[in-house]
Amino acid sequence: METLSERAALMRESMQKSQSVTDNMVAILGSFDHRLSALETAMRPTQLRTHSIRRAHENIDKTLKVAEVILGQFDLKRQAEAKILRGPHEDLESYLEAVDQLRSIVRFFSGNKSLKSSIGVINQANNLLGKAIFKLEEEFRQLLTSYSKPVEPDRLFDCLPNSLRPSAASSGGGDATGTKPHSEHQTKSLETAVFHPPALIPARIMPLLHDLAQQMVEAGQQQQLFNIYRETRSSAVEQTLRKLGVERLSKDDVQKMQWEVLEAKIGDWIHFMRIVVKLLFVAEKSVCDQIFDHESLRDQCFAEVTANSVAMLLSFGEAIAKSRRSPEKLFVLLDMYEIMREIQPDMDIIFGSKYCGEMREAAKVLTKRLAQTAQETFGDFEEAVEKDATKTAVLDGTVHPLTSYVINYVKFVFDYQSTLKQLFKEFNDGDEDEQLASITTQDNAGSPKSEAKDLLGDDWVQIHRRVVQQHANQYKRISWSKILQCLSIQGLQGGSGSFGDGGSTTNVSRAMIKDRFKSFNIQFEELHQRQSQWTVPDTELRESLRLAVAEVLLPAYRSFIKRYGPLIQGGKNPQKYIRYSPEDLERMLAEFFEGKTSIDPRR
Repeated sequence: METLSERAALMRESMQKSQSVTDNMVAILGSFDHRLSALETAMRPTQLRTHSIRRAHENIDKTLKVAEVILGQFDLKRQAEAKILRGPHEDLESYLEAVDQLRSIVRFFSGNKSLKSSIGVINQANNLLGKAIFKLEEEFRQLLTSYSKPVEPDRLFDCLPNSLRPSAASSGGGDATGTKPHSEHQTKSLETAVFHPPALIPARIMPLLHDLAQQMVEAGQQQQLFNIYRETRSSAVEQTLRKLGVERLSKDDVQKMQWEVLEAKIGDWIHFMRIVVKLLFVAEKSVCDQIFDHESLRDQCFAEVTANSVAMLLSFGEAIAKSRRSPEKLFVLLDMYEIMREIQPDMDIIFGSKYCGEMREAAKVLTKRLAQTAQETFGDFEEAVEKDATKTAVLDGTVHPLTSYVINYVKFVFDYQSTLKQLFKEFNDGDEDEQLASITTQDNAGSPKSEAKDLLGDDWVQIHRRVVQQHANQYKRISWSKILQCLSIQGLQGGSGSFGDGGSTTNVSRAMIKDRFKSFNIQFEELHQRQSQWTVPDTELRESLRLAVAEVLLPAYRSFIKRYGPLIQGGKNPQKYIRYSPEDLERMLAEFFEGKTSIDPRR
């Protein structure tokens, strides 16, 4: 028990000591807290001063950086000013960079107008910009003018497909364009022909012109830029046309020209249209597209540059379409109509902007006018043929000049089948093949040929072959029936008989036979003399006529000589009556229809 009491007393004593220690620690900590609070109070002013100093340093850094930027702008201004004052000739690219720097400087100080020097710097930079833009304008004018020379014709010819280039033979005179006679095959081949437009301005110059134009646009000098470009480039294009030989001709000018001269000029015009539209205008549009970024300005410039040249080209076509109609003009009108249709897709693309609308429309109007004039000219030709009242026979028996003219005319018409079909399709409803066939069948003078068969059909050809055969039969009857009577036994004996056949020579007097041979000789010599000078141009018809006569005449003559020749050969001078052998007649018949001069049948 004592032990427990002792242990309890020790525990009380220990707890009392721990409490005392705890109280002492609390007192010490409380003293520290009081001192720290006092220290904090004492340090607060120092902390505030340090923060202020740090903020001041930050403000100084920012100010120094701003000052550095401002000083940099002043430095850039001095550099730009030096370049501007030197001008653009020495180093155009550096000059353009200086202009851009000045614009950047103006924007900078315009955004920092609180700076005392901002207004002054802005004014100085703008004045300098004004001078720079003026120099740029002069540089653009000078550079564009230097490289805006007319294109030589030979250079344009070299850009054409081989089939359209002038031939070496044409350089000495004649048609210098090297154009060839019309053919539908050639027309189709042109659809795939490749044209290579020339570069009107060197490629190394184009970026400089582009940058100069861009600077002028940014400076608000768009109108001045437009004027310079229009004047310079339009002059170059018009000079190129004049070098080619393009002329502005009126209807009166056309009326005064001889047909040969006018025909040559029309051929040249057709060639010029291809060259100018497919080469020159394409190349000119490429120049515009590369220099100007702004679509509206680009389209306006191109329209103004080409307007006068387009009008000059179309004016000749208009003058021809409005001039007095004549049959020989039909085919050149069709040629002109063809070239206008050929270039129409190119015109629609090249002159596709709203500023080129009048030019597109003018080209379409000319195409329709040429088609209408061609159709009216064809109608005039038909009417003139129908009204021709000449009944005069041709002395040499050849084809009448009017018939030859009509045949040749229709032959040319066949060469323009597709063009005429397109023309009829443009103005008339219905089947254009039937319309063309109807027109060409209105005149019966033509000789059947393959083109007619293709266009008009077998029935038409067969009908006209029968007509030709009827005329051939009529010729045999009229020309040879009388002479064949000389070889008939009719009148020599009591009964009737065929040519030189049947019956005997009994009761036939030698005098009667002599008269028959004499009459035959006179008639045959007259026929030979006259019909050897006649002309049958068609070889097949000429040979068929000779053969038809020979098949009737020679057997009758042989039979007559065989039966009655002995009566003459037994008397005096038989050669006076029997002048020709059957072989002589065959040789002389071969001379018929050759268009020869007077021939002695007894040579």
